[in-house]
Amino acid sequence: MSNERPFIAAYMMANRPQGTLYVGVTSNLLQRVQQHRDGSFPGFTREHGLKRLVWYEPFEAITDAIRREKALKRYLRDWKINLIERENPHWEDLAKAWFAPSTWRHDP
Repeated sequence: MSNERPFIAAYMMANRPQGTLYVGVTSNLLQRVQQHRDGSFPGFTREHGLKRLVWYEPFEAITDAIRREKALKRYLRDWKINLIERENPHWEDLAKAWFAPSTWRHDP
C-alpha cells in the first residue's frame, strides 16, 4: 500500500455480494479503505462490517467526486448493484492487492 499514490474517488463498500452498501467520497482512497477494513471509526460501515471495496471512480478534483457521491446516494439500490456488477460481476474486493494478505479476510 505504501507504494500506491493516494487518489480522489467516489466509492462503494460492501460486506458481501448483494449485501449492505455504503457510498462514500475521499481524497485518499487507499487510506480510507484501510480505515474501513480496520474499523477505525465508529458508525455505519463498522457496525455492518463493510470492508470490501466493490466499486470506485477516480477523479482529479474533490468537487467532482463529491458531486458523483451525491448522485450515487440518490440512486435506487438496484441501480447501485447494476453499476457494481457491470464492472465487478463477482463482487471481488478491488483493494485486495493493495494490502497485506493478513487483511484480506471478510466477515461472511
